[in-house]
Amino acid sequence: MVGVADPNKDSTVVIVLGASGDLAFKKTYPALFGLFKNGFVPPHVQIIGYARSHIELDDFRKRVSSRIKTNNDEEKKLLDEFLKKCTYVSGQYDKPEGFQKLNAAAEEVEKKYQGQKHRVFYMALPPSVFIPASEGLRQNAYSKNGSNRLVVEKPFGKDLESSKELAAALAAHWQEDEIYRIDHYLGKEMVKNLMILRFANVFLGAAWDRFHIHNVQITFKEPIGTEGRGGYFDEFGIIRDIMQNHLLQILTIVAMEKPVTLDAEDVRNEKVKVLRAIAPLTVDDVLLGQYTGSKDGKEPGYLDDPGVPKDSVTPTFAAAVFYINNERWDGVPFILKCGKALNEHKTEVRIQFQDVAGNIYPGVERNELVIRVQPKEAVYLKLNNKQPGLSSNAVMSELDLSYSKRYSDVKIPDAYESLILDVLKGDKANFVRDDELDAAWKIFTPLLHKIEREKVKPEPYEFGARGPASLNSWVEGHGYARTKGYSWTPGKL
Repeated sequence: MVGVADPNKDSTVVIVLGASGDLAFKKTYPALFGLFKNGFVPPHVQIIGYARSHIELDDFRKRVSSRIKTNNDEEKKLLDEFLKKCTYVSGQYDKPEGFQKLNAAAEEVEKKYQGQKHRVFYMALPPSVFIPASEGLRQNAYSKNGSNRLVVEKPFGKDLESSKELAAALAAHWQEDEIYRIDHYLGKEMVKNLMILRFANVFLGAAWDRFHIHNVQITFKEPIGTEGRGGYFDEFGIIRDIMQNHLLQILTIVAMEKPVTLDAEDVRNEKVKVLRAIAPLTVDDVLLGQYTGSKDGKEPGYLDDPGVPKDSVTPTFAAAVFYINNERWDGVPFILKCGKALNEHKTEVRIQFQDVAGNIYPGVERNELVIRVQPKEAVYLKLNNKQPGLSSNAVMSELDLSYSKRYSDVKIPDAYESLILDVLKGDKANFVRDDELDAAWKIFTPLLHKIEREKVKPEPYEFGARGPASLNSWVEGHGYARTKGYSWTPGKL
C-alpha cells in the first residue's frame, strides 16, 4: 500500500486537515476506523488531525470516538487501539508555522522506522482554503523519502473558470498523479458494480446500445431540506451539489466504452470521451424546482431557511436531459434528476429498453433494468411474464437480486472506506482526473451562468412531493413510458 516496498520498515502518516469539522468526524475518521478494524491499513500508520481549533488530545479522541459505533467488546478494544494512533495538531491554513509543526509531528512518528516515509493528506476543508492549505503542505510537510498523496473533497470550483483556477493552483505545487479528487459516489458498492454488470455479462453487453435501449434515467432523491444550512447550499444549488458530479459520474460509467484494461488511466480515458460527446446544456434541456413548506405546515420551505435570501431563485430540484453524440448512444435521452425535500430517499439507475418489435401480446410494457444504488442495494430486471393460472395474459414481474437477501452475511463498506483504501493502494480509477473535470464543467457552465444572470425562476413544489407538478409530463416528453400498475418491493429475508 502507498507504494510500500517493505511494510515492516515503511511508515504511513495520514493527515486529516479540517479534523475538527463535521466531515472529518462523520465520514473520514469512521472510514479510517473501518479500514483499521478490518486490517486494511498499513501496519505502521499514524493519523494526525490538523485544524485551527485548539483541542486537547483527550477531548479530540473523545469527539472522534463519539461518531464511531462499536458492536461488541472486540470492536471496543480495536477502537481503543485506533484512538492511540490518532493525534492532533492545531494551526492556521495560511501560515507556514502551523504546517512546520505538523511536519515535526509526522517526523516524530517516522523516525521509528527505517523505510520510506509515505504521507496522505486528506483535505476535509471548505473550498476557500484549498489553495493556501495545499501550498502550505507542499512547502512545509511534503515527504522527501516516500510517496505523497493529496485528497481533495468537492466542490471542485463553481464553474469552468474557477475550476481551472483551482486546478492551476494545485498543479503549481502537486503532480497530477499525486492528486485524488474524491467523489464519494464513485466508492458506492452499486456504482462500482456497474462496470461488472456491463462488461462481464454477455447478454447485457449485447443489448447496451441505441438499438435496444430507449432511455436512461439516473435519479437522486433526498427527503430532507437544507435544515439550517441554506446559506451554504444557496451558494451552489442542486446542480453543482449533486448533478454535475455524482450523477454525471454515474452517467459516464453507464455510457462509456469498454476500457482496454482496468488500469485507472484506461478507465478514465473512456469516461472523458463520453463527456466530450455531450453538448453544453441549455435552459430548454432542464426543469428546475424549489421546495415550499409542507402541506401540513410542519416542514418549512427553502425560502424559510434563515440563511437563504428571500428572493433566492436557487433550484433545490433539477431534471436535465443529455444526449451523447456518438455511434452507440445517438438519439438516446439520458435523464438526470435530483432534488431535496422529496418523498423518499433513493438513488437509482433505470435503463428502459425499446418496445417489443411486432408485439403480439396486448398491454406488454417495456423491459427495464434497475440498479438501486441506495438504500437497499439491488439489481432487478422488469420483464413480462405469463400471469399464473388459466389466463394467457402477460403481466410485469421481475428478476430480483436484492443484496439484503442474496448477500445477507456481507457488510457493504461505506463509500469513504472504499475510496480511502484506493488512495492507500494508489488506485486512481475511482477518482476524477483534471481533464474529466474540465469536460464536465463545459457541459454545465453556460447553463449555470444563464440561470444566475437571468434569475430563471424555478417551479415551486411542496416539501415531500415527488418534484414539481410538471415533472411527469416533462420526463414522458423525453420518451420515458411509465409502467402501469406495477411496483417493486425490496427483497426481504
